[in-house]
Amino acid sequence: MNKIYNLNDKVIMKKPHACKTNEWLITRIGVDIKIKCLNCGREIMMDRLEFEKKLKKVLGDTK
Repeated sequence: MNKIYNLNDKVIMKKPHACKTNEWLITRIGVDIKIKCLNCGREIMMDRLEFEKKLKKVLGDTK
């Protein structure tokens, strides 16, 4: 996939979170990616390959 995404980018994942939103904020980038739910504030970490499989769209920087 090799999409370009940066810290503080807003992303849309393919499946919604339990709180019914699929919008997340990237809070850490490395071997693992940490994302934060924009509705409930829950943070999860996943490896980069899993993140790229579940990623639907990058909306860009939230600033």
